[in-house]
Amino acid sequence: MSKGIALSVTASVLFAVMYYYTSLLAPLSGVEIFGWRMLLTVPCMTVFMAVSGEWRRVVEILRRFGGQPKLLLTLIASSALLGVQLWLFMWAPLNGHSLDVSLGYFLLPLTMVLTGRLVYGERLSYLQKVAVFFAALGVLNELYRVGSFSWATLLVAIGYPTYFVLRRHLKTDNLGGLWLDMTLTLPVAFWFVQSGAQGFGVFDQHPWLSLLIPLLGIISASALVVYIIASRLLPFSLFGLLSYVEPVLLLGVALLLGESIKSGEWLTYIPIWMAVVVLVFEGFKHLMRHRRP
Repeated sequence: MSKGIALSVTASVLFAVMYYYTSLLAPLSGVEIFGWRMLLTVPCMTVFMAVSGEWRRVVEILRRFGGQPKLLLTLIASSALLGVQLWLFMWAPLNGHSLDVSLGYFLLPLTMVLTGRLVYGERLSYLQKVAVFFAALGVLNELYRVGSFSWATLLVAIGYPTYFVLRRHLKTDNLGGLWLDMTLTLPVAFWFVQSGAQGFGVFDQHPWLSLLIPLLGIISASALVVYIIASRLLPFSLFGLLSYVEPVLLLGVALLLGESIKSGEWLTYIPIWMAVVVLVFEGFKHLMRHRRP
């Protein structure tokens, strides 16, 4: 189990490093960085799936969808939902929205809990209700302060649950489905790179990027592979708890990049952080209960 914990934390660190890494890729824009990330990550992920035997998942999905062309449109929708999230992750640190995105990731566990209740009829535990209450205080303060959340925050907090619900409905919630979603973004990724100000001649104009851009692909692919391996080695509840490491690190990156939490925003952040602490406590209790002999 210690190996799984180390790998999960490593994955969160790698995602946070990638979040900061975008600031080193000037003069590339956020969409160009997203394009390069996809073009470099998918081949690495393909090799991993071929070696690990996960390629059969892709074959199963293609066979199932092959006889139902209309369902291909839903696959494209699934890919678009993921693509928007991956683009935002690359774009936000360069455009002053890294703090908004980190808040979205803090809210994500709570919106997932509410999605389970509203979509699948799952009952909320007492502690989950407490967490929702704290989160609601933060939401109400933000609504009172500025009238709404940042679109970047809402895109993460609402977009990911929508994506996960669609994948479950399509029965593509496995590594093969993730590979297909990422692969379907490649034409858009290629267009982003080709039509950018730098284009594919970026290495001639900025030679140092010939090292930095491939390294982006290595970091991205490594983070995904380590994350996948960790999910297989750890109990689901513990794996879920460790997922809270990432938004904490993303917040640190946002502050490192020069963003700051304004005085009026503390009443938004503190209740949401308290909600996350309550969910972590519940997960820890659940884990300890199942470990007892």
